[in-house]
Amino acid sequence: MLSLFLAAIAVSTQFEAGSLGKVEHLSPVHLRCSVEGESDQDKRNRQANWYYFQLDGLPQSEIVVDLVNLAGEYNYRPGSHSVTKGSRPVYSYDRQRWEHFTDANVEWDEKEVRLRLKLVPERGRMWIAHVPPYTNQRLRRLLAEMNGKPYLEKQVIGRTVQRRDILLLTVTNPAIPPAGKKVVWLMFRQHAWEAPTSHVCEGLLRFLLSDDPAAAKIRDQVIFKIIPLADPDGVARGGVRFNAHGYDLNRNWDAVDPRRMPEIAAQRSAILGWVDKGGRIDLFIAFHNTESAEYLEGSLPPEAVPTAERLFRLLTLKTSFNPTSPLRRSGVSTTPGKPGRMTVNQGLYRDRGIPALLMEQMVEYNSKLGRLPRVEDRLEFGAGLAQAVWEALTAPQQ
Repeated sequence: MLSLFLAAIAVSTQFEAGSLGKVEHLSPVHLRCSVEGESDQDKRNRQANWYYFQLDGLPQSEIVVDLVNLAGEYNYRPGSHSVTKGSRPVYSYDRQRWEHFTDANVEWDEKEVRLRLKLVPERGRMWIAHVPPYTNQRLRRLLAEMNGKPYLEKQVIGRTVQRRDILLLTVTNPAIPPAGKKVVWLMFRQHAWEAPTSHVCEGLLRFLLSDDPAAAKIRDQVIFKIIPLADPDGVARGGVRFNAHGYDLNRNWDAVDPRRMPEIAAQRSAILGWVDKGGRIDLFIAFHNTESAEYLEGSLPPEAVPTAERLFRLLTLKTSFNPTSPLRRSGVSTTPGKPGRMTVNQGLYRDRGIPALLMEQMVEYNSKLGRLPRVEDRLEFGAGLAQAVWEALTAPQQ
């Protein structure tokens, strides 16, 4: 967090999820902003795809913001950078409605690895972020709005390094006995920067808890177990993909340490505890974001492959899901031979044979939408996701 007051424009990150590194004022209307980024417990795998900052004292003329220090490393492969030529950050004047910078407002320098933003502000204060933020506070407001719904049960399954609650939500019709119902586990926001997945989660919850007859039918037949925000510490501090001790929460599912990574320990205990007490899991899905790829990847026993294939087809046909590859199979690890590199779906499949999928959704231009994805698209996709999952699990096999 920082608050710098230089020249006419003030830069601040003093709010939940705010993040930015060093700021230089090259002129009164030209800022050079270093993206803070984060590295893991080994000081490797740096990622710099989250920034969220406030600008005050803006002029009624064009400003220029250069985003730099973007180079990083992914799965121990140096040279990658998450912010790319196709990145189109978002801005807002009220932190409610977010707009993307247009192609005309953006310049990419491949040599320096720099993204330049240019804009004539409409007001004296604005916020800029990589994608529309979704904070702990917004989730609390949503759950407060849903409080008292008879189909929603809230449970605390553990606490983070910084003692924040890790929530598990159960959505179903409690008036109908669980025997015979399909059971789906969904996990969102293992990586703090991937805020669009939280908008998907909100859209799914709003639909499932609505009076829509289709939602009522789904609640009668399916139990949804939802971890809505897997890394609340990272979201609070404006993190990227590591917990407060530097551990990637979508790795390390083969090397769980309750002290260093209590988030994984709590989530794993809840999932495996459900299975070990006789609970079924027909499907598990973890949701993520990338810049320009969109796909579904599975760690699947043979009998679960047809369900995953049906889900892939349904999402492709009926939602904004825009796959850039066919249904993919997960390897045994992201970095074979190195401990602590299994994702949640790889770990759950290894430990209990759970049919587990990972979904990545792009934040850059979506050719199916014909534009960059908006918050409204994520909310709508959440509703479509619930229906596609239900249909994939319950429809007669063709």
